[in-house]
Amino acid sequence: MKKFMLNIQLDGLDTETRMKLLPREQELVKELEQNGTIVDTFIKLDMSGIFIVMMAADQEDVHAKLSPLPYYPYMKIEIFPVRVLNSVNQ
Repeated sequence: MKKFMLNIQLDGLDTETRMKLLPREQELVKELEQNGTIVDTFIKLDMSGIFIVMMAADQEDVHAKLSPLPYYPYMKIEIFPVRVLNSVNQ
């Protein structure tokens, strides 16, 4: 598995739909965190999106792992392979 940094923006998701989908989104994200797929999440200060560090085989696997999320159809995702300096888990 490799580590990826994701820059995610939500596009075209109105507030009503966002709130309706939120409980399931949170439930699935929690599962991804518990199984080690999502390593860390950071909400942007301006609340315009989120950064996620996650484990996946490749960029296609990133999409496969995120595609069950209710917000996925609204996500604009930039994917960057990364490695952690001075870490055993590179």
